[in-house]
Amino acid sequence: MVLKSLVEVHSDSHFPLENLPYGVFRIKKTNSECRIGVAIGDYVLDLCVIATAGLFDGPVLKSSDCFNQHNLNKFLELGRPAWKEARATLQKLLSDTEPTLRDDASLRRKALHPMDKVEMLLPVAVGDYTDFYSNINHATNCGLMFRGSENPIKPNWFCLPIAYHGRASSIVVSGTDIIRPRGQDRPKGNSPPYFGPSRKMDFELEMAAVVGPGNELGKPINVNEAADHIFGLVLMNDWSARDIQGWECVPLGPFLGKSFGTTISPWIVTLDALEPFVCDGPTQNPPPLPYLAEKESRNYEIELEVFIKPAGQEHSYAVTKSNFKHLYWTISQQLAHHTVNGCNLRPGDLLGSGTMSGPEPGTYGSLLELTWNGTKPLSLGGATRTFIEDGDEVIFTGCCKGNGYTVGFGKCSGKILPSPY
Repeated sequence: MVLKSLVEVHSDSHFPLENLPYGVFRIKKTNSECRIGVAIGDYVLDLCVIATAGLFDGPVLKSSDCFNQHNLNKFLELGRPAWKEARATLQKLLSDTEPTLRDDASLRRKALHPMDKVEMLLPVAVGDYTDFYSNINHATNCGLMFRGSENPIKPNWFCLPIAYHGRASSIVVSGTDIIRPRGQDRPKGNSPPYFGPSRKMDFELEMAAVVGPGNELGKPINVNEAADHIFGLVLMNDWSARDIQGWECVPLGPFLGKSFGTTISPWIVTLDALEPFVCDGPTQNPPPLPYLAEKESRNYEIELEVFIKPAGQEHSYAVTKSNFKHLYWTISQQLAHHTVNGCNLRPGDLLGSGTMSGPEPGTYGSLLELTWNGTKPLSLGGATRTFIEDGDEVIFTGCCKGNGYTVGFGKCSGKILPSPY
């Protein structure tokens, strides 16, 4: 049964009452402070106003100032009891049968802001960011291109969730322009390495788990308790300079080819909102070691799509469709593995899923795969692309299809600007 909100929600909206994703915003063209809100239809509900009105009156949130902050970190730290209490309160408050907000015109004016009147900001202060490499199709494709068909995936990939430590300072919110990075590329013959703007700019279709309560240094998180440490998911574009990455990555992995920018969507969709879309995790062979063995292996059925709007054109063109269910190592396994050595996670940390490629060419999650390292150009409305050109905008969308409603993530977009140097 579809929940009915006091705010009009169109049938194709990403933000019905079943969703209620969290974000941080400020009113456009004002000097207002950034505030915490949830999305409902075409509006943002200001949680600072709701909290000040005393409407979070449950045992966990009644005396908390977590919604009077400039980011969500304090709320995330409170854990699942607070998240569930907030969700129940907000779903009741926004219901068309509940008079508290419905019949108070003054409170509605203060609390509900049209989305086109607000500017979205990063929802959390990201202390640390780790990017995993947990999609078997992407790993296979990269292996085929660069190692050959005899050994496309190294044996350790099937034993543990491979990852590298990313750069938290260059994580930006959707809509932020990305300047084309400069760096070195592989030399030709006896020439010195190329140095200059990247000539192989790419996107990577990912999602990221947002960490809630962390763990103490030296105390790992059990894989079967890991979900209680994950608040929700965002869309993530892990921009990649393939030429820079290819030259620098041996022996220690990505550096300048990745650290220049990572874009995330502004709305965090909670695991509670995603619960109706749980699906079975993959069969893992060999079976994972005991510390990675889940009692119930769970993935999520989230439809993902990528569009490119070529420079100078008005229209964007779909280039791939994939699904989050293609994750080989689940988000709980990723988090448990991250902490098994005693590493401490903190509220607001991001865990990138890895590129979410499907099993067929039209479902690959990067231009590296879609064009097979530039050998098979894509046609985009009269233009062709092997990699991203200056002025191109890349747009991710993601959603789950329910019975009469959609739980979505909005969009994650960014435009590549030319290097000024």
